[in-house]
Amino acid sequence: MIDYRKKLTSSREFYPIDDLDVSFESDRGRILSSSALRRLQKRTQVFALELNASIRTRLTHSLEVGQNARFIANIILNKLRQKGLDSFGLENLENAFVSLSEMTSLLHDIGNPPFGHFAEQTINDWIKKNLLPILDSFDTSTKELEELKNSLKRDICDYDGNAQAIRIIGKLQRLNLSYSQVLAVLKYTRGAYEEYKKEDKLSYLKKKPGFYYSEKDYIEKIQKELDVEPAHRFPLTYIMEAADDISYLTADLEDSVQKGILGFDEVYNLIKNECEKNDETFLLNIINKYYEKSKQDDEPYQFNMFFTLTRAELVKALVFHVSDIFVDNHQAVFDGSFNSALLEYDKNSQYYKAIKVLQNISVKHIYQDDYVQQLELQGYTIINALFDKYKPLLELSSKDFRKLIKKEKIDCFISMRLVKRLSSKQIVAYRHDIEKIDIKDEKYELLEWYYRVRLIIDYISGMTDDYALEEYKVLNALK
Repeated sequence: MIDYRKKLTSSREFYPIDDLDVSFESDRGRILSSSALRRLQKRTQVFALELNASIRTRLTHSLEVGQNARFIANIILNKLRQKGLDSFGLENLENAFVSLSEMTSLLHDIGNPPFGHFAEQTINDWIKKNLLPILDSFDTSTKELEELKNSLKRDICDYDGNAQAIRIIGKLQRLNLSYSQVLAVLKYTRGAYEEYKKEDKLSYLKKKPGFYYSEKDYIEKIQKELDVEPAHRFPLTYIMEAADDISYLTADLEDSVQKGILGFDEVYNLIKNECEKNDETFLLNIINKYYEKSKQDDEPYQFNMFFTLTRAELVKALVFHVSDIFVDNHQAVFDGSFNSALLEYDKNSQYYKAIKVLQNISVKHIYQDDYVQQLELQGYTIINALFDKYKPLLELSSKDFRKLIKKEKIDCFISMRLVKRLSSKQIVAYRHDIEKIDIKDEKYELLEWYYRVRLIIDYISGMTDDYALEEYKVLNALK
């Protein structure tokens, strides 16, 4: 049975708000006022450290995703009205349904590190090379400790922006959002500490980590409160994912023309040739129609007209497509067991073929471009150097690090200076985590070090592109 009254609730960790509409408006205000959201204006989408304000940042991308999500949510509600909203427990919940979809989309990238997705790989590579040997040195005299160590190995080597977003919401920013809003952000349902198995019946939902060991209890508590089974999704998360997927389709191509990587005619010909090669007619008809129309305008406006008209028609078609799939598979979506992205569900559809055409062009002609890869290499150098500089804090004993947090002296004078550069909010999150562990517990040493690793990752991954560059210069004595 589908009853959204069980999912869209005003429950939250602190200071609950009885009125549901007021509760979601409160979420909206907290999100829009969050420093984590503001930082997205200084994080790259594709082009790192970009000075041209017309090129997309994570923030402008998130605004576009939010708009797409509103569109999808409203179309879904229109379709469900034909069957009666009351039969789904959605009567008087329309505003909550739309707002939650939009705000989830605004939040979806707040866990992304500086310099884009390449930085995620960089962080995980550095940890495998530098921290696993330290973790292996911990004594695990019991089977329980050995299992915990293996879980933490998987966890720290699987940094992901989606999992980091949950950590930011719950611990680092303490936004105290409604449980519905928090769980809607949980895009993937596997804990980073869990092994991924392709044969799992929910393999798609688990293909990436959705949360860390540090937020395990937090997520389990919310899932229980909202009657969402472990490893299952919150229903409105599918809307956020579709909105994100749709926004990517032409965005990088538009930005590549602004950057001079591709020309307007070149983009048109690339799409045309790729469509013809793959026997794709839906997208081909759209671009042919608007290419001819845009050529009739003055030259400076041709590119803008082509992309504006193409994007509008493509987005509209895809929004109605994913809305149909949502409604046609409503029970599985509501239960959170629908094991696919909405946009990828029907691989025989004309829409899926159009998506693959645009994705192929971006991979071949944008992401492989020498300039884009040069930016990635620069980001790789900066991220690695920052972790190298802060590594001494992870080589300390738990006793010495406790002294540092209390502002006491230790022998490692470098660490005494490094710790002062860390964010006070992130240090408080670390302290709260270790205060829950009895210092006499045999797991204390292992878990204290794990939370310390999280502290350093929080600090570096939370930087904006320009701040990371500035910190790199400062610590390497560069002008």
